[in-house]
Amino acid sequence: MDNWTQNLGAGPLLGIAAVAVALILFLVIKVRLHAFLVLVIVSLLTALAAGIPSGAIIDTLVDGFGSTLGSVALLIGFGAVLGRLIESSGGAKVIAEKMVAVFGEKRAAFALGLTSLVLGFPIFFDAGLVVMLPIIFAVARRIGGKNLLLYGLSSAAAFSVMHVFVPPHPGPVAASDFFGANLGVVLLVGLIIAFPVWYVSGYLWAKFVNARTPLLVPDLFGTDDDQPTVPPRASTVLAVVALPLVLILLNTGLDALGTAKVVDADAAWVQALRLIGESPVALLITVLVAMLVLGKFRGQDGSALEKLVDTTLGQVASVILITGAGGMFGGVLRASGIGDALASTLDSWGMPVIFAAYVIALALRLAQGSATVALVTTAGLLSPAVMAGGYGAIDTAAITLAAAAGSVFAGHVNDSGFWLVGRLMGMDVKTTLKTWTVQQGIESVVGFAFVLAVYAIF
Repeated sequence: MDNWTQNLGAGPLLGIAAVAVALILFLVIKVRLHAFLVLVIVSLLTALAAGIPSGAIIDTLVDGFGSTLGSVALLIGFGAVLGRLIESSGGAKVIAEKMVAVFGEKRAAFALGLTSLVLGFPIFFDAGLVVMLPIIFAVARRIGGKNLLLYGLSSAAAFSVMHVFVPPHPGPVAASDFFGANLGVVLLVGLIIAFPVWYVSGYLWAKFVNARTPLLVPDLFGTDDDQPTVPPRASTVLAVVALPLVLILLNTGLDALGTAKVVDADAAWVQALRLIGESPVALLITVLVAMLVLGKFRGQDGSALEKLVDTTLGQVASVILITGAGGMFGGVLRASGIGDALASTLDSWGMPVIFAAYVIALALRLAQGSATVALVTTAGLLSPAVMAGGYGAIDTAAITLAAAAGSVFAGHVNDSGFWLVGRLMGMDVKTTLKTWTVQQGIESVVGFAFVLAVYAIF
């Protein structure tokens, strides 16, 4: 691959990608072939069609699969076990009852989404979602049972908004570095637009789509049946749920303080706290604590807990494999050179920089799937123009967030996050397209509209 050069232009590569996506949808929706098999088959065919050397195809497939699993497999596995412990102990039901008692049934979805928005500040999208899912499912099951999208989509959108627009998440941080933007200003503007973007693209869209597509809550973490007569207290469950968030905040907070030279980033105590604040380690620690604290409410000994963990991991194995295969497909598209070809073509159009940042990131997102790759590629491409343009701090922050808004547009089958959300919530591909993909599109457009307003006013 090091000596290989892609001879196809943007047009043929886009055609190959479009045919590959259409083939995936046809095989999954019409033929009913399992998504994992479909993604592997189409990834192989796409690599051949794009002209990737035959000797490098398998390595390309494995690299895309492995790099995705490396970031999500541990999170899904630990998160699922944590969710099962919370559910089986009766803790999720206790929290659901408490939320309904405090906020009422009509405001519970808003409160749950707002909570996810706040929790999404220190914690990354995938980790936050798997931690909150047992609470989301319990509240949805408590209020009607067929309100999955109202609660699930609203909360998932909240984590997405924070992950896309607000530092210290990696996308806006990387883009800020490329564009020379003041990270504090990017943070301020991101926080200002986060709530209205979530309210429109998350909460209002969830209410709209839930009324038209009522879905039952899946049994990923079990059900309310056969739960202990004496469940844990709500404060105990909240403490367990908050533990990984606090630990992860240690990592992101100390990273920010180290960058600002407030603490010595190389100090041993900083490195130690950052280690336990890494998402996989934080979730592992929380699972061990939950086994000790919540396991006793079902009178579970070591062998019973071992069986619970084994059963839970078996249930989420399909989610993990499909998510990895989605990453494989996206990895093949990136290896084909479609991003570079498309970015070069769009750069020659001569649009105003803020529009170019949005359009290029949007096109790259649709073409190859990864929001981070779309954002970083756009920032690298446009950084010379932005750095030489004499833009003010707010304008540069707006350009940075415009690229971020484009990078989230309409995630579909070439995005591992599409499969993660769809499978965790028990949705088929068609339903995920109609709900999550559209939500991501709305989030992108609404986010860009608010960013453009900041750019124009200030």
